[in-house]
Amino acid sequence: MTAPAHSAVLVAVMAGATILLRFLPFIAFRKRTPRYVAYLGRVLPPAIIGMLVIYCLKDVQVHTAPFGVPELLAGAAVVLLQAWKRNSLLSILAGTGVYMLLVQAVF
Repeated sequence: MTAPAHSAVLVAVMAGATILLRFLPFIAFRKRTPRYVAYLGRVLPPAIIGMLVIYCLKDVQVHTAPFGVPELLAGAAVVLLQAWKRNSLLSILAGTGVYMLLVQAVF
């Protein structure tokens, strides 16, 4: 099998697996969603966001310059934009932009 054909088969298999995994809950819970699945759908997103925040801030050095100021300002930008616009994509992109601007140009 040639390299392009091998790559095409790999992409097709990965796409098929992804589609199957995305549609499987709809097929399995066609009639009614179980209570525990609804509960997990309600509590997991905030828990995952909290874990991502902790993971992102775990290596911040608060005892050496710039003392975590870029991270604090970027995090504040994310929180304020999310409270104002309620748009996760905008909040994350703006927070990333603020952080990169601060790290590259200011600190």
